[in-house]
Amino acid sequence: MKFLAITLIVHDGKKSPRDRLREVVDNAVLAEQLGFDGFGVGERHERPFISSSPPVVLSHIAARTGTIRLFTAVTTLSLLDPVRAFEDYATLDNLSDGRLELIVGKGNGAAQAKLFHVTADDQWDRNREGYELFTKLWREDRVTWSGRFRPPLDDAEALPRPLQQPIRIWHGSATSKASVELAALHGDPLFSANVTNPVEPYEELVNHYRERLAHHGWPAERALVGAGSAGFYAARTSQEAIETYRPIFDARLETFKRYGVAPVFPTLEDAIERSSILVGSPQQIIDKVHRYHARLGHEVMHVQADADGLTDKQHRASLELFQSEIAPVLRKELPSRPFPSSLSEAAR
Repeated sequence: MKFLAITLIVHDGKKSPRDRLREVVDNAVLAEQLGFDGFGVGERHERPFISSSPPVVLSHIAARTGTIRLFTAVTTLSLLDPVRAFEDYATLDNLSDGRLELIVGKGNGAAQAKLFHVTADDQWDRNREGYELFTKLWREDRVTWSGRFRPPLDDAEALPRPLQQPIRIWHGSATSKASVELAALHGDPLFSANVTNPVEPYEELVNHYRERLAHHGWPAERALVGAGSAGFYAARTSQEAIETYRPIFDARLETFKRYGVAPVFPTLEDAIERSSILVGSPQQIIDKVHRYHARLGHEVMHVQADADGLTDKQHRASLELFQSEIAPVLRKELPSRPFPSSLSEAAR
């Protein structure tokens, strides 16, 4: 199994935007030092997030790191001009020596849809069209194209040309079969959010993905699945983990209440039992990942990159424990296919 550390760059106002963004970059450097396979930055365009520009943040991370894969989580192609998105990410692909991978999706949230004049009626069509033009621009030096949501292109050249050819694009999946269908149609990997609800609806979508891959003529081994987790804290004993994480979980419930969101898991114990949250001893977390893997068959998993209310010492100790006692066991017991090699790795 491969492991990503991912942040949506939640900003609670306790730090300045400058300090919060620098913290994200520092966490990416730490993730590389500890041995994570990838680091992901989300894209959101509304409170409480300040992750509106993943290519800028990831470019800074690329300059501070050398081997870790760089992910978007997700790139909201339903909101973006795909030509401009291509230019940003082709530039990042070059600057990172080909370490970039994209997770794409329509995004969510009423505020960001209003900001970009996207509606519930057209967001999936925008996502599909944006994906198709983006990938065409990535593959072809000159592009002629027409669609619904941006002006047509006639023998257009978009620069710079990317380093990776092709680039691997994942499709973020949360609640709709539309993203699953797009992934299956093109034989792309699927990344299940696996955060808000119990595992059953995510398992249904992953099974649908495998069925649709076969329907579109792709071999079964083409399927590649990643999955998220709803929170992370590892300690030597479950008692210590729960005691430390409880105030963090309670603060999350208060945030839900403030934004008018009803929690699916009203207590930490319920979340540990029924959600993808990883809180406990190393063996408990290993066992839980195995249970989820039996349902989803995922080869890649993400954990929370941020301290999320932990002290810096607790945060680092938890990630170190993950890499020293949890990840090695899961890598051995749940083998996965290698990630693409970057230019710097291929040169060695």
